[in-house]
Amino acid sequence: MKLPPQVQKMMKEIQKVQKRLQELEEQLENMTVSAQVGGGMVTVTANGKEEIVKVEVEEELLNPEEKEMLQDLIVAGVNEALRKAREMKEQEIAKLTSGFKLPPGFNLPGMF
Repeated sequence: MKLPPQVQKMMKEIQKVQKRLQELEEQLENMTVSAQVGGGMVTVTANGKEEIVKVEVEEELLNPEEKEMLQDLIVAGVNEALRKAREMKEQEIAKLTSGFKLPPGFNLPGMF
């Protein structure tokens, strides 16, 4: 059964977008964002795949008496870095897919 030309065209566009999304996913692994908390005492870096890749702690926080504060700052830094990573990823996907419209109820499988 042959598909109507507009459906064939849409299928080709979907394939192009899927290929670009795969390429973007690979690029996102190398893109990073950092979040600083505690006045810069803790810096957390995440990549575009929403993975934490680095945690930096100022030496003055490495005091056993400051353990609880350090733990709180690390949690806050991780949450902020992941929020920024999600935002970066959403912006990159939006750039990639801008102008591409799918029919209502149609979904691209394999999207992030």
